[in-house]
Amino acid sequence: MNRIAESEFILNQRGAVYHLNLRPEELAPTIITVGDPDRVGEVSKHFDQVEGKFQHREFVTHTGRIGQKRISVVSTGIGTDNIDIVLNELDALVNIDFDTRTVKSTHTPLTIVRVGTSGSLQADIPADSFVASTHGLGIDNLLNFYQQKNNPEESEIVGAFINHTKLGNNIASPYIASAGPSVLKHFVEGFHHGITVTCPGFYGPQGRVLRLGLFNTDWVDQLTSFQYGNHRITNFEMETSGIYGLGKLLGHHCLSLSAIVANRVNKQFSKDGAAAVEKLIIKTLEILSA
Repeated sequence: MNRIAESEFILNQRGAVYHLNLRPEELAPTIITVGDPDRVGEVSKHFDQVEGKFQHREFVTHTGRIGQKRISVVSTGIGTDNIDIVLNELDALVNIDFDTRTVKSTHTPLTIVRVGTSGSLQADIPADSFVASTHGLGIDNLLNFYQQKNNPEESEIVGAFINHTKLGNNIASPYIASAGPSVLKHFVEGFHHGITVTCPGFYGPQGRVLRLGLFNTDWVDQLTSFQYGNHRITNFEMETSGIYGLGKLLGHHCLSLSAIVANRVNKQFSKDGAAAVEKLIIKTLEILSA
């Protein structure tokens, strides 16, 4: 087995993976990811026991237990550039031998569930409701740096999306990946399901106008009106496609859950987004710990 060089797989002085500052024994097999480092404590306060707390830069991890279920909650920061770091290092923690710097012969899958916020793109998905993403459709280009292959349905959805939006290669080459079905099946009641578009920014890429004009002034309407068979775009945010894409390539079971804090069709914003996120955290932990 080929040894991975120090410049490619970086460990710190305590033998922890560089960005996350975690050693293999400090990570649980079930992981909740949140964007905001301050939200890690909002999740772990519901643990029966916290085994350890770790931090490096914006990456904060709390590992503990609810009953007999061991769970880690990890902050990613915003965007798929950070997801590239987090997903690769989470995988390394279970599938690379830190002593020999070689890939383990036996693959270990993780369950990774994103709990975050998002904007709705459908009038019937109001603020303070929840979305479980069936697919992550990325216009951020991250997965285009990796070898990937879509199944026929995924390829057809991407083709229909490009044709519908007339999205030019000067902006993005869209890609798509699906949720892990073994996780998604537990998040049905109380959740809207649909495609989540992952954008490389919060303002222009999500159709917001402050002082700068947009390349495509109909962008939000184009996303809202897209449909392929029973699939429609329910919401957009900034991490899901990276989690689904890398998770699929690395052999992990991933799901993205969103508390809707804004409805971009009705121009509504949640009156208490923190309360909506708290409800989603509690619901997620109840399902995962069961």
